[in-house]
Amino acid sequence: MDRYRIGRLSGTWSNFTPPIRGGMFAKGTSDTTPTTLDASSAHAEALSKFFNPEILTSRKKASSNPSCSFHGNVPSRPTHTSQVPSEEPNNTRIVQQALEDEMDQYPSLDTKTQQAIVQRYRDLHDRVKIDGYYACQYREYAKELARYLSIFTLFIVTLRAGWFLTSAALLGLFWHQIMFTAHDAGHQGISHNFVIDTLVGIFIADLCCGLSMGWWKSSHNVHHLVTNHHEHDPDIQNSPLFATSPSFLGTFHSSYYDFTFLWDRVAELAIPYQRYTYYPIMGIARFNLYLLSWLHLLSSRSTTLGAAAWTRPTEICFMLIYWFLFGYCLIWRSIPTWTLRILFVLVSHIITMPLHVQITLSHWSMSTSDFGEAESFPQHQLRTTMDVECPAWLDFIHGGLQFQAVHHLFPGVPRHNLRRLQQLVIQFCEETNIRYKRLGFVGANKDVLGKLGEVAGQLDLMIKCQKHMAETGESGLY
Repeated sequence: MDRYRIGRLSGTWSNFTPPIRGGMFAKGTSDTTPTTLDASSAHAEALSKFFNPEILTSRKKASSNPSCSFHGNVPSRPTHTSQVPSEEPNNTRIVQQALEDEMDQYPSLDTKTQQAIVQRYRDLHDRVKIDGYYACQYREYAKELARYLSIFTLFIVTLRAGWFLTSAALLGLFWHQIMFTAHDAGHQGISHNFVIDTLVGIFIADLCCGLSMGWWKSSHNVHHLVTNHHEHDPDIQNSPLFATSPSFLGTFHSSYYDFTFLWDRVAELAIPYQRYTYYPIMGIARFNLYLLSWLHLLSSRSTTLGAAAWTRPTEICFMLIYWFLFGYCLIWRSIPTWTLRILFVLVSHIITMPLHVQITLSHWSMSTSDFGEAESFPQHQLRTTMDVECPAWLDFIHGGLQFQAVHHLFPGVPRHNLRRLQQLVIQFCEETNIRYKRLGFVGANKDVLGKLGEVAGQLDLMIKCQKHMAETGESGLY
């Protein structure tokens, strides 16, 4: 790592805006000698050798110059020049008001407060390691394997007996359950070995379920880094069908997809009814995952994996085998009529709906405000994520996803240890005065539906206000 070092800082580091969020660049210097910086001097002054505002250029210009490197920060990413519809709602005031209200509910963003939170988080992490929370309980996976094999066996038995819709439901249940282990493997929470866990994940996701593990890891890793940021988190960018924040009530650019979502007629028609379309769309969400999987594997994003380049051909091979087994051997050869074939596909995919609902419950009703780089990692994760409470005997239904806030703080901890770890997180939140939101499954569903309805109401209000201003020339209503 020495070749990447530009200096050494003694003391507290202040975060800078990363390039993906509009950070600026400075031309490289010929002096490659590492510099020792003392925290007693002003941080910005101490780093002036590398972060000189007079020589900053835009990210776009710097990216075309190999002699440039990232230094410095700016408050927002570059403006995109995509054409914006003239009737697009103006969400600026609502977004700003939400930011101000939420800042009053969480600890101060001053350096002293946030550094204290970070230190307590590091202390907690040390305890997590010492107390063995990262140790995988393989006996629990033996139970999981027994359940998966039992469900799959029943699927085969009912299929051979001609109980096609029952068989379809069992196949959907099998997909629903086994993907929890793929999630564990994606976070290297089983063996903690990249190759082993990647192979386990690809076997489950690609071969058993027809979904790309590489696509999931690509988007999910970003989701963990910039949780619920409307420009950067692909997991909440569901325009034009859903808007979980006023930030989506207009044109926005996705840094992950490098795509500008324009506010259009489809969004204008869909968003007002999103609380009613939520469950139906979750019921068929799996079909969209097939599309995203193939788009990823056929894109350049999956061809630049370095030492992990072997995963792409492996995934393509396994997914082709899946479609041969599911599409040809099962749907075409084993089911006699087109009516039953269509019903089989629909039932098996709709049965997985609780998994998609579970994933959205933990984030869709939570904050999407951007507190900036001053906010510490643990505070950001707890502000944008909530847990879903359930009795221990129902843990197998939720697959560990009910402890999403705990998981976001410690992604590598195996899910069978999350319930015990939750008690330490509760204590951490009490000590740091960070809100730890927990709701029951029904309450969490109501919370998400309420948020979808609230955003739809905000859209309606913005459109009415803008129409009124256009007709009367008044500006005081908005």
